[in-house]
Amino acid sequence: MLKLQFLGATQTVTGSKFLVTQRNKHLLVDCGLFQGLKAFRLKNWIPFPVNPRQLETILLTHAHIDHSGYLPLLVKNGFRGTVYTTAATRALCEILLPDAGHIQEEDALFANKHRFSKHHPALPLYTEEDARRSLEYFKPVPWGKKVSLGRDLSFVFHPAGHILGASLVQLSASGVLVTFSGDLGKPNSLLMSPPKSIPKTDYLVVESTYGNRTHPKENPEETLKTIIHKTIKRGGTLIIPAFAVGRVQEVLLLLARLRKKKAIPNVPIYLNSPMAVEATRTVQLFQKEMSLSVEEAAMIAQTASFVTTVEESKKLNSLLFPSIIISASGMATGGRILHHLKSLAPNHRNTILFAGFQAAGTRGEALVGGAKQIKIHGLLVPVRAEVRILDSLSAHADQEGILSWLRHFTKAPRQTFIVHGEPLAADTLRKRIEEELHWKCHIPDYGESVDLN
Repeated sequence: MLKLQFLGATQTVTGSKFLVTQRNKHLLVDCGLFQGLKAFRLKNWIPFPVNPRQLETILLTHAHIDHSGYLPLLVKNGFRGTVYTTAATRALCEILLPDAGHIQEEDALFANKHRFSKHHPALPLYTEEDARRSLEYFKPVPWGKKVSLGRDLSFVFHPAGHILGASLVQLSASGVLVTFSGDLGKPNSLLMSPPKSIPKTDYLVVESTYGNRTHPKENPEETLKTIIHKTIKRGGTLIIPAFAVGRVQEVLLLLARLRKKKAIPNVPIYLNSPMAVEATRTVQLFQKEMSLSVEEAAMIAQTASFVTTVEESKKLNSLLFPSIIISASGMATGGRILHHLKSLAPNHRNTILFAGFQAAGTRGEALVGGAKQIKIHGLLVPVRAEVRILDSLSAHADQEGILSWLRHFTKAPRQTFIVHGEPLAADTLRKRIEEELHWKCHIPDYGESVDLN
């Protein structure tokens, strides 16, 4: 008996967790934290359906927190198995997971200090130390290597093209082949090669973040240039909330190219995210796994001034000259970007430029949707700055990109499960797959279990 249970990324883009049970053996593909809407975040506190001590294996598709950030809690609650990743994902998790623990501790401390939490005291889900302890269970494996997990159970990682280290997972269990797309990359990414084509599978779990959309045909370099000139002309600062892994490096590459061509004024550029700084250095270590030249990898690391201390970070909010500030998190859910938004969003001269998808319930979604005020640290902050979004920088394949990848299968899977998308995105993709490929599709509910015969 082979069973698959959906414990996250069901009609939402967060909390990816897929529990595979083979007889009495439990395996988890992805171990993501729920982010965004409070209804989703509360799911992080629900006890895991299997005793973590009975969970033997975790396979991580990539390092983003919505795919890896629940792992420290499982370790805290008793998980002692093996976490398989690629080497680059392991390196990025060394940066992202402790930072996630630190942010939760800081948020709990701030909530207790200012008494705006309903819980007394407010407690973090896990700590930075919990996160560091979870790294002890990681075991990197190369792409394309078949790894045996015991009788009739094995897996292989293939490049997914999403971010550095991101993988597709092919799991073979009792003669049944199950493929998990993880997050699929674009065919024309600035940083990554396209996702690997997969010829066959019995069951497919595929993401649908952009299942109802296509990326704009705009040239991101030209769009960014225009926004920079417009902001500087009115004497403002450009604030770019960006994901520390992947998106920050894409933005830095575009800025480096514009500077090299002298297409933008020589204003200061600051990278204010310790996590993004470390991730940018990691990109150089794994440059050969990306579609970057050695020169481009060096340019990314040299374009911005790296801000490391809290004191330096605070000074950026009172600069008297135009500048560009890149900071995390990309959806403005936490991190140093909140302090910049708190100080700079009320000024009409400034521009807030989001560089990718904004999940429901995040401050990023509210701002892109035209919110005139947002709540930060319990206070309502007026928004007078111009708000823009650069959708063409998304690290996800759009609807056409997903369908193009699906067409490489030589025959239809027995069942395709559509996950990691808002309800409209998932359902739109389902309709196109059913109508054009004539595949059998299903959009699972949270907690739903299916038998894979």
